Amino acid sequence: MSTLKGILEKRTDGREPEQALRDILSANIKKYRRRRAYSQFALAAKADISTNFLADIEAGNTWVSALTLIKLAQAFDVEVYELLKPEKEGKPAGNTRESGKVQAMIDRFSADLTVVLKDSVEKAVGRVRKEYGE
Repeated sequence: MSTLKGILEKRTDGREPEQALRDILSANIKKYRRRRAYSQFALAAKADISTNFLADIEAGNTWVSALTLIKLAQAFDVEVYELLKPEKEGKPAGNTRESGKVQAMIDRFSADLTVVLKDSVEKAVGRVRKEYGE
């Protein structure tokens, strides 16, 4: 992962420093999300942003406003600067293939559970409406 000094030295291309910051933000969001065992859906709900927007942030495809940074920091109960703090040089990212597989399984389970719960709630609401003639 890049250091802040390294990011600032990459001024040859106007987009490089911004992309490097996006990459740092992306890595930190993933790190904190995994530490708290949040799915993307759960974090997005907690931060009051869309799941698609969160996925774009995590992929490093989009930048965020100051308000979104604050919301994400509050969702993780960390200071905003911690989301933009680069990893120290030589420190492993902790992003192993196995943990990625586990996280993918958790995300799939979470998505499936969301669909099942939504269907169950819709059926229950339908029965109540039918019973009370609404």
